[in-house]
Order: sequence, then structure tokens, then C-alpha cells
Amino acid sequence: MQPFFRNTLLPLDRNGKPDLSFFAADCFHFSVRGYAEMAMALWNNMLEPVGEKQTYNNFTHDRSKLKCPNTEKPFLSTLRNSGFRSSDLNLEKTEPLVPYWAVIVAAVAGVLVSSLLICLVSGRRGKRRQRETDTEKNLKMTTL
Repeated sequence: MQPFFRNTLLPLDRNGKPDLSFFAADCFHFSVRGYAEMAMALWNNMLEPVGEKQTYNNFTHDRSKLKCPNTEKPFLSTLRNSGFRSSDLNLEKTEPLVPYWAVIVAAVAGVLVSSLLICLVSGRRGKRRQRETDTEKNLKMTTL
């Protein structure tokens, strides 16, 4: 949902070489500076409406590019408040598709069924061990 890293290019220094100040000593993970850039890009992406989100990060390390919520849109952008799926948006209180008690019943039933399965499996293993033990005892008794 947040495409800020989709088309990002490697940050370059003045000489056109990779700017290693954005990376940790292993040259794979970001440094504090790199994480700060990623955090700013993610924050900006969350404030941009769906369909208009920036798909790259320019690694300028400029705090002025950090966007702030305004009075028109004082919230994070989602599919609904960006105008997508607006027909699904219904501000009236509606009944949920699944009643809350059905979730509770399903959870309890799941616990009971899994407990029953565990008992059956462990019971079979116990019977099998008992038979093996009885067989060993019979073999020892017959050899005496």
C-alpha cells in the first residue's frame, strides 16, 4: 500500500558514486541517516492519497520535504478516504456480517475439537506402547 521504495535508486554522492553515508558498515543495511530517509518517505506516503503516492525516494536528507497533515486532510490516506471504494463507504451503523457470538462459538468449538484430536492421538500412542510392553513381557516370560 505504501510504494515509496518501489522505484528508488541508489543514492549517489557528488562524484556520482554510491553515497555510503546512507548505509551501515556492512553496506547492506541502512545507517541512521538511511533509516531517517525511509521513515520520512513512509510518512509522506501515508499522507498522500491512494493513486497519487510517490513511488520513489530521492535521498536528499532534507527535512523540509517532510509533509504534514493539513486542515483539509488531517488524517492518513486510505482507500476509502482517497475516494476509492466510495460506494462501500457507509457512515451509518450497520450490523456486522458475522454476529459476535458466532466468533466465540467457533473459537470454543475449535479448542474442543483440537483437544479431542490430541486425546485420541495420545490415547492411540499409549495403547500402542502398552501392547509393545505386553509383547516384550510375554517374550521374556516364554524364554524363562
